[in-house]
Amino acid sequence: MRLLVVEDSPNLGRDLREALSRDGHAVDLAPDGRQAQQFLAGYDYDAMVLDLMMPRVDGWDVLRWLQGRGARPRVLVLSARDQVSDRVQALHLGADDYMVKPFAYDELAARLLALARRSVATDPVQRIGRVEVDPRARLVRVDGQPLALTPKEYALLEALCSERGRVLTRTTLFERLYDARSEASDKVIEVLVSTLRSKLAKAGVTDLVETRRGYGYVVV
Repeated sequence: MRLLVVEDSPNLGRDLREALSRDGHAVDLAPDGRQAQQFLAGYDYDAMVLDLMMPRVDGWDVLRWLQGRGARPRVLVLSARDQVSDRVQALHLGADDYMVKPFAYDELAARLLALARRSVATDPVQRIGRVEVDPRARLVRVDGQPLALTPKEYALLEALCSERGRVLTRTTLFERLYDARSEASDKVIEVLVSTLRSKLAKAGVTDLVETRRGYGYVVV
């Protein structure tokens, strides 16, 4: 997933970005609501972790700003405010979930995955021929056997399979897999496609990811 963390505590923001990145997500970090709005205007995010009490533009204002937009990410509010009235107000403003600080990282990560699953079918497992992509376990299986992939290889295949039949450009895939800090170019997608195909081929799958020259990549 591509995630946006909006948190004014430098230490907590950095820790969340690093932990979520280790889990294979592309993560941008905004220290206040003003920068969060700039990120949201420029990129598409699957989900956002949003603090409420921040300088300049706070989390409440970000939630109100999102109400006026069409496509929007799922929002997990992460705040020290623990009153029921705060939770109710945040949910009325469009938040999808609410967690109180201090928190357990494993629970936050699980809730983000649950938010992402709300937009897909009851059974989120993608089955294409002999291949299964399980976003709950972040695992790919071929004929029921796990296929060892790096987090980025998995994220690439999940992105393609989740939009089966749609050609995704190299730029689109790069923006889904890498955050704004990345120094890589979108040509890294060609490398990932190559290594992913090689691993699939070793498992006997040779025709899953197609190249549409001049356009991008597609799973049909």
